Amino acid sequence: EWSSPPFQQLSGVTQTCATKKVGWDKVAYFCYPFTVEMFYTQEDEDSLPQWPVLYFEVLSLDFWQRYRVEGYGSLVLPASPGVHVLTIPTWRPVELGTVAEMRRFFIGGSPELEDLTYVRIPSTFKGKRLSRFGFRTETTGSVTFRLYCLQQSKAFLENSALRQRMQSVLDRLRGFSQQSSVYNVLEAFQRARRRMQEARESLPQDLVSTSASSM
Repeated sequence: EWSSPPFQQLSGVTQTCATKKVGWDKVAYFCYPFTVEMFYTQEDEDSLPQWPVLYFEVLSLDFWQRYRVEGYGSLVLPASPGVHVLTIPTWRPVELGTVAEMRRFFIGGSPELEDLTYVRIPSTFKGKRLSRFGFRTETTGSVTFRLYCLQQSKAFLENSALRQRMQSVLDRLRGFSQQSSVYNVLEAFQRARRRMQEARESLPQDLVSTSASSM
C-alpha cells in the first residue's frame, strides 16, 4: 500500500570511505545523504500499516582492490516524525572450514545474498513459518543512521482545523463569560441603588431635609 513518484530513486551506492581507529574499533564516517518520498493509501481501515524497510549491505575494499562482504542489515523507518538516530547491527553469511576463511583473506570474495530481502522476510516467501535452519552467519559490526522524518496527512489538517474551531469557540465562551460578569455587576449596582432609594423614601421627611441642609 506504499507508492513513490516515478522519479524516486529507491536504491543507491555510497562513496568509499577510509576507516579510522576509535578505541578498539575501526569506524568509517560515510555522511551519505539520501532522500526518500513515499505515499501511503489506506484501503482497509481495520488493518495497521506496515512501515517501509531500508535494506543495506556493507562492502570493504582493500589496497589490492579485493572486495569482501562485511555485513547485511535492515531497519524499519520510524513511524513518528522528528530526528531519529538508529544503530543497526550487521551480520554476514559464513562457510565452514579453514579454506573458506583463507580464500576470503588472501583472494577476497565471500558468500553473498542474491536477494537482500532475505535479511528479513524474502519477497518470494509465501508460507506461514520461515525457517533459517542451517544458514550460518556471524556478527560483524553496526551501521548508524540519522533520519529526519516528515509526515503530511489530510487528517493532520482536519485535526488542526478542529483545534482552531474549538479554540475559537472557547474564545467566544470566554467573551460571553466576561460580558455576563459585567452584566452581573451592573445589575447588582442597580439593585443596590434601588434599595438606597427605597430606604431614603421610607425615612421621615424632616430628617431627610435636615441631612440635605447639613450637606
